[in-house]
Amino acid sequence: MRIVGQAATKIQRPRGKRNFYTGEDLVRYSIMSSKPSLLEKLKSDDPKISLVRDILSVIIIVAVIGAVLFGVSGTWPAIVAVESGSMVPNMNVGDLIFVVEENRFGPLMTSLEAQAANVTSFGGYGDVIIYQPNGNSQVTPIIHRALGEINESTALEAGLANGGYITKGDHNPTIDQGNIFTSVGMMQPVKDEWVVGKALFAIPLVGYLPLHIWEFAVVVIIILIAWELYSRRKEKAKEDAKKSQKKGKK
Repeated sequence: MRIVGQAATKIQRPRGKRNFYTGEDLVRYSIMSSKPSLLEKLKSDDPKISLVRDILSVIIIVAVIGAVLFGVSGTWPAIVAVESGSMVPNMNVGDLIFVVEENRFGPLMTSLEAQAANVTSFGGYGDVIIYQPNGNSQVTPIIHRALGEINESTALEAGLANGGYITKGDHNPTIDQGNIFTSVGMMQPVKDEWVVGKALFAIPLVGYLPLHIWEFAVVVIIILIAWELYSRRKEKAKEDAKKSQKKGKK
């Protein structure tokens, strides 16, 4: 079409080197586009990938549970297992204890304070606390009842190194402080910074699981492998049955 009154403009394409895909390029791009993504690989029915997927699922679930527990409790570890009978009969070996930050759901109360307020916890007066003996984080924390608290001067008069909480296991005849422990030496009063948290409630027997976590992990892995092998054989049997039916029809 011609435009009246205006000069027609001629459009010219720039003359440069034009790039064309070669056959090798097309093959290479075809291979790249056909490669499955990581998500597609995880959806695979391959037994090895399926096993990895199951293990990853377990890890993610454990991580989510851990995050929720920390959010509720405000401390870590949020759960501990009772390993000895020092708190019998109010806590027994294998009990799983849910731990919260020492001032969560109310301030920490010693036995003397709880008696005055007539408040009990785990069958006795005073909160049961979880603490690092002498502040040593490399040894197993102790879970005993807080009887009272002494200041620095009183502790020095008693031959102790510092002030803090005086603790005792309900089943033990004497307090912790002043006794010699092989891992930390003479037990000192518990400083605030050594307190991991206080016990909120206990679930009987469930604590045997974390006490034997490695044995449990091995059992779970064996079960997963056995299940994958069983599923694989079952799938193969179905495929063989289908092939037999097709041959029979022919």
